[in-house]
Amino acid sequence: MVKAVVAGAAGGIGQPLSLLLKASPLVDELALYDVVNTPGVAADLSHISSPAKVTGYLPKEDGLKGALTGADIVVIPAGVPRKPGMTRDDLFKINAGIVQGLIEGVAQHCPKAFVLIISNPVNSTVPIAAEVLKRAGVFDPKRLFGVTTLDVVRAETFVAEITGEKQPSKLNIPVIGGHSGATIVPLFSQAQPSVNIPSDKYDSLVNRVQFGGDEVVKAKDGAGSATLSMAYAGFRYVVNETTLTQHSFAEKVLKAAKGESGITEPSYVYLPGVSGGDSIAKATGVDFFSVPIELGAGGAEKAIDIVGKANEQEKKLLEACYKDLKGNIQKGVDFVQNPPQK
Repeated sequence: MVKAVVAGAAGGIGQPLSLLLKASPLVDELALYDVVNTPGVAADLSHISSPAKVTGYLPKEDGLKGALTGADIVVIPAGVPRKPGMTRDDLFKINAGIVQGLIEGVAQHCPKAFVLIISNPVNSTVPIAAEVLKRAGVFDPKRLFGVTTLDVVRAETFVAEITGEKQPSKLNIPVIGGHSGATIVPLFSQAQPSVNIPSDKYDSLVNRVQFGGDEVVKAKDGAGSATLSMAYAGFRYVVNETTLTQHSFAEKVLKAAKGESGITEPSYVYLPGVSGGDSIAKATGVDFFSVPIELGAGGAEKAIDIVGKANEQEKKLLEACYKDLKGNIQKGVDFVQNPPQK
């Protein structure tokens, strides 16, 4: 029996993610938690003819405890969306407290669950989660993930527009670093199959991958941020020569936990706690970083070092990434260690 929880299930990302998890054959029980509307979302999803039993919880009557107790995997898209003119860092003041509260609940009610954090700014919210779990004495770096798959999905999409590839998800383009602005570093030189990016389009392509979220925020004109593409990124397509299958990040974690091997997914993790991560931490100068992660029964089994293979153009991007990322990480750590005055 697998119990999955979506914390922030009534929001723009939470609802489509909950729909996709309800459709998953790997989920037996789906618990939805949010500050509003979860009973209605749960009732709606419960009419879908898939096996998972759906329940909705609100903060009243120990709803967080009810949702989290017995959870095997917790996906957290909770928080406010970006608005025009707002950076991911601006979100910090609001979303940091939301994530901290939810992770305190995880530490108390399901400390061994896999935790997938979508809430922005991921560069800071994942370190917040780590600090909360450390304080509670239940931190397992292999079970904490920052979901950065959307950056890879955008890179695949935008490169396909340039190369003419009709099925963008056939491309495998590594994107490493963090999950905002200059911390997002696409490694086009390591694309499989290889791609040829015209020199006059390289800078604009990098900028679009790094700031694709701004494109959506502007287009929605104050009505939200990237929600549907983010939900898709958690349920992206994997293509080979003959078949088209789809697995969410959550499903990949669950498949690996059940013993399936050879599953790799990019994720923002605490490097010193993952095999292979120490060398990457030394090379980058940061403890949290997104690289391809080999998943296993315990979660993040191995961090795959592709940083050293970056070409000269990409190395310049990485220098800017390291600088910004250090500040983002420290901001998250400080939020827990030195709480802001209320």
